[in-house]
Amino acid sequence: MAIRSLHEFVAASAEKDLGAEAFELESPHLLEVRVNGLVWAKAGAMVARLGGIRFTRQGLREQGLGTLLKKMASGEGLQLMKVEGQGRVYLADKGKKITLLRLAGESIYVNGNDVLAIESGIEARITMMRKIAGMLSGGLFNMRLSGHGVVAITSHYEPLTLRVDRHSGPVFTDPNATVAWSGGLTPEIITDISLGTLLGRGSGESVQLRFAGEGWVVVQPYEETALRRAN
Repeated sequence: MAIRSLHEFVAASAEKDLGAEAFELESPHLLEVRVNGLVWAKAGAMVARLGGIRFTRQGLREQGLGTLLKKMASGEGLQLMKVEGQGRVYLADKGKKITLLRLAGESIYVNGNDVLAIESGIEARITMMRKIAGMLSGGLFNMRLSGHGVVAITSHYEPLTLRVDRHSGPVFTDPNATVAWSGGLTPEIITDISLGTLLGRGSGESVQLRFAGEGWVVVQPYEETALRRAN
């Protein structure tokens, strides 16, 4: 690796303003948000800030009692925070790759742990796969994002999007590798629990998600277990 002077290092790693969008990627793993009012971000995701920015943990009024109970039952610690004021905030999540998506009235489902930031025009609602909660440590819950605005989602490494249509048949995914899917799809829990699985001689793919219909599903080349999500 070439040795850089301090001037070269500062110039190469300096903040880059590439456009006027509120959400801008400084790198594939670092998001800059220009705050002028309110955005929502994953709690603990801030790495730096500039200007008059305030952070407030998502309260009971914003999430509602039903949402709070779902989060408690899931055992997973996703919590959003309000980012308010005027300035800039820089967000990251354990070096994961960040993807920006603009919703224009559509809805998508995202693994709860993979939501990094959403604009205030986006409605976020937690949904939980109850049938799978007892099969995976900590359960599995997702966020339904809908409305108009930009959302930032994360994945380990480069994500892969698979088309789902009635001609090619259903798509099956590992729940721990599933990042997001289109709002028109409802995944079905497929299980293969057998005596061999219980004795440790199973295939290791005993629980899967089955997607059928018309839409798409995003997976990552990484199985993000509940233990890894919590760390």
